[in-house]
Parts: sequence; structure tokens; C-alpha cells
Amino acid sequence: MADLDDIKDGKDFGLDKPADRQGFYLKGLAHYDWGLKNRMGRIFNPKTGRTVMLAFDHGYFQGPTTGLERVDLTILPLAEYADVLMCTRGVLRAQIPPTVTKPVVLRCSGGNSILSELSNETIAVDIEDAIRLGACAMAAQVYIGAEYEHKSITNVIKLIDTGMRYGIPTLAVTGVGKDMARDARYFGLATRIAAEIGSHYIKSYFIEDGFEKVVAACPVPIVIAGGKKLPELEALEMAYKAVDQGAAGVDMGRNIFQSDDPVAMIQAVGKVVHELEKPEKAFQMYNDLKSAS
Repeated sequence: MADLDDIKDGKDFGLDKPADRQGFYLKGLAHYDWGLKNRMGRIFNPKTGRTVMLAFDHGYFQGPTTGLERVDLTILPLAEYADVLMCTRGVLRAQIPPTVTKPVVLRCSGGNSILSELSNETIAVDIEDAIRLGACAMAAQVYIGAEYEHKSITNVIKLIDTGMRYGIPTLAVTGVGKDMARDARYFGLATRIAAEIGSHYIKSYFIEDGFEKVVAACPVPIVIAGGKKLPELEALEMAYKAVDQGAAGVDMGRNIFQSDDPVAMIQAVGKVVHELEKPEKAFQMYNDLKSAS
């Protein structure tokens, strides 16, 4: 049994020493097979090592939330500006034309709703269907500290094991319950556990205090969630701070599709993520595009 009486917080994160990528541009992935690295290479731009994922999988537990009432009207105009689409298989088949060639990260957990305990999920997609849909990665929530923590971790482990047979990476998404502290200690724990069980990259949240240490202590890439809707400038500032402190991109939903001008916003986010444009200039770009539309 693990000794819980002498657990000490980490102190030496080597922030002045970049991770050794050992010949592959994404950290922690050098020793995987060609097919898996090729799929990760479609998700993360090889020139920048970063990605702008457009998340619109919210309906799997929220229903037709604001901005996603008609995916065909609100999301399709954004697809050309995203690096990756993150969605469920139902919406992918029903409303995303197969002529859209953007890589897809497939939401593969489900079985819950906003009316029930969110951590009580199951695997909702069989590996054969993920292959049939041409998924570049599979995604599932991991709820550290929640009621069904063990079940959610097991779900991710199963996706990793089945995905590895076919060269499909797994994205672990750190779900945060309402009673959990959103701090570096929690996200350091959640992201490290997800990496230790074999997740190929991780979606987490940006925090003002200690995010750089969370990224440094995670041996695989981290992308940040957009979270709740923020004013456009604040969302751009969050994205800039995250990538400046080591995040490999964003997986944004509401801060894009609930924006006053979603097409302008996703382009501004891309400018920040891939070109490290300062938030103020990116916000001016947003306003210029908004005025021209």
C-alpha cells in the first residue's frame, strides 16, 4: 500500500530546461508507431507544434446549448479555420459533410447528463466505429477526485489499450467537479495521472498561478479548455498566457461559437496560438474582421 504520510509537493520542475523531444516535435511521443505519430501530426501543426481544436461536443450531456442549436449553421462556417474538430459521432454523421477533411477528435465517453452525476460515464463508441469514421484521436473525461473517479480512469485506460492496437491516440479530458479546487495541485495531479496511464495528450484548464509547473510536470502535450464564455479579449489573453507558459494549444468551444462573431474569433485565436500574437493585436484583428463581415 502506498505510504500517504510523507507526500511532498514537487519543487524542481526544470522550467529553464526544455523537454527532450528525442527526434519528434511533440514531447513524450517519440517512441510511438508511425501511424499514431502521423495522426498526432495532423492534430498539431508541425510548424508550430500547436493546435486550435474547435470543441462542439457539449450536446452529449448538455443538449442544444446556446450556439449549438443548429450545428450545420453555426459550426460549419468555422471548420475551415480550425485545425481540428472535436465532436460526437452522432453530430459528425448527421451534420458534418464528409467533404470536410479536417482531422476529427471523437468524443468517446458518454452515458450521463447535466441532470445526473457527471462523473458516471461509460465508453460510448466502439473502436471499430472510431476507425470507420477516420478519427485521428479518441477523447474521454477523467474525473480525479469525483464519485466515479475509478470508472472514468478505467474508461480512458480501455480507450488507450484499444486505440494502441490501431495507432489511434487518446485524449484525456480533465473533468472538474463543482467541489474541487481549480488550482495547480489539482491539475498537476489530474494531468500527471492521465499521462501516467498512457494518454497521448491531455485537455486541462489554464490557471493563473502555477500553470507552467503543471505543463512541465506533464510528460505529454497539454491543450487548454476554453471553459465558460469570457469577453473576447479575456479569452485571447487566456490563450496567450497558456501557450506562452507551455501549452500546445487550445480546445475551445463556447469562447468561439458563442462569440459575437465566431468566424472572426476563431481566426484571432489561431493568430495567438500559432503566431504568438499579443492579445491586444489579436483583439484588434477580431474587431476588424467583425466590422468587415
